[in-house]
Amino acid sequence: MKFLYVGLGNPGEKYQDTRHNIGFKTLDFFAKESGVFFSEDKLGALTSVKYKARTLYLLKPNTFMNLSGKAVRYWKQELKIKDDNLLVITDDLSLDFGTIRIRKKGSHGGHNGLKDIEATLQTSKYARLRFGIGKNFAKGQQVDYVLGEWLEEEKRVLSERLLMCKKACEDFSFHSISYVMNQYNNK
Repeated sequence: MKFLYVGLGNPGEKYQDTRHNIGFKTLDFFAKESGVFFSEDKLGALTSVKYKARTLYLLKPNTFMNLSGKAVRYWKQELKIKDDNLLVITDDLSLDFGTIRIRKKGSHGGHNGLKDIEATLQTSKYARLRFGIGKNFAKGQQVDYVLGEWLEEEKRVLSERLLMCKKACEDFSFHSISYVMNQYNNK
């Protein structure tokens, strides 16, 4: 069986350690822990991991966050990934820092990356793992906050949270979405 994990973020060093790039950061952690490396390919950086007779493809689109749908559609078709085997990893302002929420489907919730994927795939029926980044910003400062770097206290627990995301991704390839949601949501 094959699975496609898409981490949302913006390419380039300027965005590397920003909250908005938690999707990229999650897949970078996953790849490093698995001993694999990304290669630049069409519309993104791609690698794969073998996990219990499953092939897990990790994709970091290079199309910028707001145009992620093009890369997702291309690689989903190219790799012949079933709808139920797609998981998109993204940041979420409405969740406290480090909180994980997994859903089988849902709305884009105002997130431009998810909005573009939904428009491009013509469906909102794909799984997503939302990583809470909190909303610790003053009125009118949302963009600066989202594109800002992690606070020192956040950095101290980030590895632990990324490990939980990696485990959730592995479980997604082996268990029902209901099981994964019960195991990881709001933890």
